[in-house]
Amino acid sequence: MTSILATRPAARAVPRGHQSPHQPRLDGLGAGLDLGLLICVAFLLGLGFVMVTSASMPIADRNYGDPFFYVLRHGFALGLALICGALCFAVPLHAWQRAAPWLLALGIALLVLLLLPGVGRTVNGATRWVPLGVFSLQPSELLKFFATLYVSDYLVRRRLEVQTSFSGFLRPMVSIGIACALIMAQPDFGTAAVILMTVMGLLFLGGVNLRYLGLLVPAVAGLLVMLILVEPYRLTRVTSFLRPFDDPYNSGYQLSQALIAFGRGEWLGVGLGNGIQKQFYLPEAHTDFLLAVIGEEFGLLGVLLIIALFAFIVWRAFDIGARAHARGALFSCYLAHGFGLLLGMQVFINVGVNTGLLPTKGLPLPFMSYGSNALIVAVMMAAVLLRIDFELRRRKGEPIPNGRVQPVLRSRRWSRA
Repeated sequence: MTSILATRPAARAVPRGHQSPHQPRLDGLGAGLDLGLLICVAFLLGLGFVMVTSASMPIADRNYGDPFFYVLRHGFALGLALICGALCFAVPLHAWQRAAPWLLALGIALLVLLLLPGVGRTVNGATRWVPLGVFSLQPSELLKFFATLYVSDYLVRRRLEVQTSFSGFLRPMVSIGIACALIMAQPDFGTAAVILMTVMGLLFLGGVNLRYLGLLVPAVAGLLVMLILVEPYRLTRVTSFLRPFDDPYNSGYQLSQALIAFGRGEWLGVGLGNGIQKQFYLPEAHTDFLLAVIGEEFGLLGVLLIIALFAFIVWRAFDIGARAHARGALFSCYLAHGFGLLLGMQVFINVGVNTGLLPTKGLPLPFMSYGSNALIVAVMMAAVLLRIDFELRRRKGEPIPNGRVQPVLRSRRWSRA
């Protein structure tokens, strides 16, 4: 190997932002990807499509006279998600970093747009969507993505201020607080809580003074408790999950039906398509309570498999972030950790709600539940994680799956230094 390198001409220094012809090149796109993460996400997307089909056909046939009403729309959303994911993967990370503040501003502007009369579409008392013909945009889902980008960029730009001053810690919280207040106006309590927890987790990873975080956590917790107490329906949700069978036909109806579904599934389930609870018993079976349908039709082992796959995705996100930190790519590090936190918390809350461990809250299961915006944003996050891994492999000549590595040659000027 040494003799081969010695006979090659020295490479010239390349300006920043341009790739040297002697930098490692990947033999095929798949060779430079985290195949485990890619296969896991693809499996969840495919299984999600199958389970949405199984869970939605009875209610679609009753409400619209077409059993494939939700299936076709979920298929369209899945195709759109894959296109958006491919586009996100094609964007270099430095471009995401430059655009992060502007994307957060765009997300806040879209949330303000929802408050204008006649613009937002209201469903079940919540105004969360901007109708765009065949597609309805949900800005709060996009804000999860934008907020993670913004805070990751901020922790790089203001690293010293975040770690040493209260103002450096407070600035991103003000911006995120404004966005979360607009989300609460829709209202969407769950999304606002997930964004706040993700941001505080990133600030902790960014080295913020624990005294400042210690002041913020009780304040945010007190605010959330106050928001629960001022709205009777939120208080009912919080209290009814403790004893759902005390009122199985009213406040505890949804959770009690979900628990019945898990009970019917036992160890191996009743078989794909043979579930009973999805047939007009379990509300939102194809959206927030899809895991209960999986539990009934595939049993405990099927649910454990789903949880294990999500745990693998979160682990890969944190592992990619740790590798980025070791390479000095701090923006990539924070972004990967942020997406890992975001996906992990959404899965934890959805599983907790379905199994009665947490109060009922409408958060979809990432990659699987029906809902175009949540599906698209989840795929976008996975695509950016794959991009981070791709750039880390390319930058350092890390061994790629086929074992072929071309070393990065330094110019003579740098080698003498």
